[in-house]
Amino acid sequence: MRNFDKKDDRGDEMAPMTFPGPLAPYASKAEVSRGRLHPEDESQLRTAFQRDRDRVIHAVAFRRLKHKTQVFVAHEGDHYRTRLTHSLEVAQIARTIARALQLDEDLAECLALAHDLGHPPFGHTGEDVLQECMAPYDGFDHNAQTLRLLTKLERRHANFDGLNLTWETLEGVVKHNGPLIGPLAEECDPLPAAIVEYAGRHDLWLDSFPSLEAQVASLADDIAYNNHDADDGLRAGLLDYADARDVPLLGAAIRGAENRYPNAPRDILIAEAVSDLIGVMVTDLLEETRAQIEKSSPQDADAVRRAGYALCRFSPSLAADLTEMSRFLQANMYQHLKMYRERSQAKRIVKSLFDLYFSEPEILPPEWRARYEGAGDTPNEARLARVVCDYIAGMTDRYAIREYRRLFSVEFQD
Repeated sequence: MRNFDKKDDRGDEMAPMTFPGPLAPYASKAEVSRGRLHPEDESQLRTAFQRDRDRVIHAVAFRRLKHKTQVFVAHEGDHYRTRLTHSLEVAQIARTIARALQLDEDLAECLALAHDLGHPPFGHTGEDVLQECMAPYDGFDHNAQTLRLLTKLERRHANFDGLNLTWETLEGVVKHNGPLIGPLAEECDPLPAAIVEYAGRHDLWLDSFPSLEAQVASLADDIAYNNHDADDGLRAGLLDYADARDVPLLGAAIRGAENRYPNAPRDILIAEAVSDLIGVMVTDLLEETRAQIEKSSPQDADAVRRAGYALCRFSPSLAADLTEMSRFLQANMYQHLKMYRERSQAKRIVKSLFDLYFSEPEILPPEWRARYEGAGDTPNEARLARVVCDYIAGMTDRYAIREYRRLFSVEFQD
């Protein structure tokens, strides 16, 4: 039973940690990176992983995350999380964990910032619609779409398409949830075409686990979204405060905040509880991961990949409590009537836009129409579907809504 009443149990008020400078043997090392698909001269000021992070931050797709749904549609209010603020929170948590484990913080941060770039507008609802629309044309997967953005769709350099990131960054993005093929893969679905195509040119070891930095970024994602979804849901009134007090992890954090600050207003209690809970989850992850590292004793980053299981993990007891907390969020927030209605609207918008662009490609913007028509190649349905999918996947929530209104309005446009 975790005690949320004592300040010692709060992640931000624990005894000070020491952060030694040298990286651990099992950390990824920028100086021995497997490099980039297109060779480039190294920077005299930044490591290869720092350059990757900076390229992600300057990408158009990263800026668009500001107006993409996390849970609430982006126009709902200024205080709810978007994909951008979520990615920043994941990056902050990932850096904290990476530093404590003596990993490369820049790689962990880069992976955290990049992990959601491929999400379409309207969150998982938009992804579900694009999966349905693209079923005859190699499907749609947001991790594969992130890879397409990083290696093809972002155009900021004269010598290559994409951002030309390092092998380690692309490996971590693609294997955000673990191995994709072989006996260690959790799912046996066919690989998305984008991943097959890129891996044919740049082998990303799809049958192994990724680096510890990538594993850290993945669980930092879990920590961030469970906590901020609870925060947003309680503040929006979608989650009942009294019910939340009885939920594993979340309830203990709320009761601990109430005991410490009995006269505090509810919004302060929610903030204190979420802060405490993030600290507890980070501390648990560090303790369990250190135990796994000691057990496996990896001597380099590739030994982490060959370990056969994820070294970065929560303890079994916290993982069980987190599952119960996730079920509470699923049943009471994600399945709330308000969310169902928003998803219903989002489905109609994305499906209508896809069908219209696909049937009338001449209304696509010129640069996207050019991608479909190609340079001398014969246009075909599959390529048109992929171009339409890429175009819609890159939209923000508000742009998709505006485009829907503009194209389906009965009024003629100027």
